[in-house]
Amino acid sequence: MAERKSVSPVYSMCVQPAFIIGTNNEDGSANFAPITWVSVTHKEGNGYLLVISMSGTKRTKRNVLRSGVFSANLVSVDMLPLMDYFGSRHADDGKKDAVPYSVVRGAALDVPVLDESRWVYECEVERAVETGDSTTFFCNIRNIQIDRRLECRDIFDVDLTVLDPVIYSGKYHSLGKKLGEIGDFLSVE
Repeated sequence: MAERKSVSPVYSMCVQPAFIIGTNNEDGSANFAPITWVSVTHKEGNGYLLVISMSGTKRTKRNVLRSGVFSANLVSVDMLPLMDYFGSRHADDGKKDAVPYSVVRGAALDVPVLDESRWVYECEVERAVETGDSTTFFCNIRNIQIDRRLECRDIFDVDLTVLDPVIYSGKYHSLGKKLGEIGDFLSVE
């Protein structure tokens, strides 16, 4: 058994993929902000919902509450400068245009999408739950745009090494290598 020690509950190491959330401002212009509290949950039937939590009063959260739609753009390692830039600038301080990036519109929803992202969810909020100053959105995924280099045979066949996602746990990390598939390490005869 690994040797462990107890630490304060303030340490909440949650390994999370990094996303840049795209919303429409009231004037129709694009707004982007990094969010790492993103996951999925099962829905009735074969469906699932994207789950995203946002705290505070940031414009991105206000835009989602107002419009009910957004894009979730997976951040790859090459997008880290853009993620850091969006995270260090507030929308209320003016247009975020000091770092170059390209915006296109969603294929299914009228949401801004980062052209640089290799995996994009276009989402519509089904339900929102308030907890303190956080809002957790349970969202129907209306479309997924993926990098053409991905050739998925089934829902478990996503090659994360092609996506090269940024993993966040208080600091930025990347994936090392593909280790195997379900059942590859089963030693029961």
